[in-house]
Amino acid sequence: MTSMPDLTPAARRMAGLLAGVRDYQLTAPTPCADMSLAALIDHVGGLTQAFTWAASKSFPDGASQPPSADASSLAPGWRTRIPEQLDALAAAWRSPDAWQGMTEAGGLQLPGEDAGHVAMNELVVHGWDVARASGQPYDVGEDEIDACLAFVAPTVEQSGGKGVEGLFGPAVEIPGGASPLDRLMALTGRDPSWAAPEG
Repeated sequence: MTSMPDLTPAARRMAGLLAGVRDYQLTAPTPCADMSLAALIDHVGGLTQAFTWAASKSFPDGASQPPSADASSLAPGWRTRIPEQLDALAAAWRSPDAWQGMTEAGGLQLPGEDAGHVAMNELVVHGWDVARASGQPYDVGEDEIDACLAFVAPTVEQSGGKGVEGLFGPAVEIPGGASPLDRLMALTGRDPSWAAPEG
């Protein structure tokens, strides 16, 4: 087994970003094509649940579907519920057992170690999405970016830069001297210069 990154900082950062989202921003566009901020938050809620189950390897009936991304599915109470789920997610991945053996997430069978890295990447990348869409600053640790790049870069290379279905879109070309965070976003199919439209 290689590394076991701590998901706690990324989970707490995501909770803080969600707390900073104003109701009027829920219809705003995001760096994810054709996805409003409400739809993205619905997706974050679904993936936190899915990857908590993946860590514990305990799945309720119907848990094998990929997390939705549907604004109309964002149930009332999400401002309380999703931060609680994020805490549970981080706690679940603090167990060494979570990183061992095979598990399942979004209908895919994968090693626990890979699932943990996907969960970390989802928190870091979608945290950037939420921050950009809601006009909030995004301050992520270098160790987290390094952990994500160690997983994402070889995955994207294997795909020939065409993206990975269910994970990220085709890689975006950026200058060679780009920051590690910009490189991560570009590898996951995002334009690092994306900003929410004015007004």
